[in-house]
Amino acid sequence: MDIQVLGSMSVRVGGHSAAPSAPKPRQVLALLALHADQMVPVSMLAEELWGHNPPRSARTTLQTYVLQLRDLIGEALAREGSGREGAKDILVTLPGGYRLETGGGSVDFRTFERRAAAGFRAMDIEDYQGATRKLREALDLWSGESALADIQAGSLITMEVERLAEARLFALDQRIEADLRLGRHRELVSELTFLVHRYRTHEGLHAQFMLALHRSGRRGEALRAYQRLHAALDSELGLEPSLPLQRLQRSIRTQSDTFEVDGTVSHAAGVRGTASGPKSARVC
Repeated sequence: MDIQVLGSMSVRVGGHSAAPSAPKPRQVLALLALHADQMVPVSMLAEELWGHNPPRSARTTLQTYVLQLRDLIGEALAREGSGREGAKDILVTLPGGYRLETGGGSVDFRTFERRAAAGFRAMDIEDYQGATRKLREALDLWSGESALADIQAGSLITMEVERLAEARLFALDQRIEADLRLGRHRELVSELTFLVHRYRTHEGLHAQFMLALHRSGRRGEALRAYQRLHAALDSELGLEPSLPLQRLQRSIRTQSDTFEVDGTVSHAAGVRGTASGPKSARVC
């Protein structure tokens, strides 16, 4: 079984889709896919489907959804020439819950996490060529900005979707940081122009945008980018730019020969990135 959640959901057995079209069974399959090869308790599935007040018929209804999913898995097995009865070995009933067995198939979000971790390790040892390559490979697994974009999500799936979005944004930040350290300033301006409009109060991305513009000889545009960030932070959050951003702005404004700004970005709440890393990107 191959699972994709980094965009729209795809669950395939032997190359054939086993995903239902009805919203509730899709929701069940999505939660099982997010915990592939792990037992998902009935209580978790019920909470995802109905919140903290499931109906009395919740267990029976859930069993119906599981049977529907097994039927689809069985149909996919039959199309590849295997017996339909193998569906019970893929969507397994356990005491208190269910487990979706991948049988060694691909799970895209876990591949993303492995590749991103390899990229972070490369950043730690200042292998920026390796870091940007590995992080690009991780980010290429995404077919959109949001995981499970076609799923009606309850609280548990929403939490996982937000976690994956945060992981994607951090991997993107680190890939851009690696490219900045490799001197790819001009190539980054177009990408960062889109990103700072998409994340209007994200300080880390704005810092990188300002650096890329400054290093490309576009000092005035870098200062205007800071002004837009300042206005957005004030109007949307009632905040001032952080001290590292203020220092960066002053350094660009006074055309210091060299200055440093923390290069690693943490994404608190996914909105206002704050400088956090021990390393720094030098701007000349």
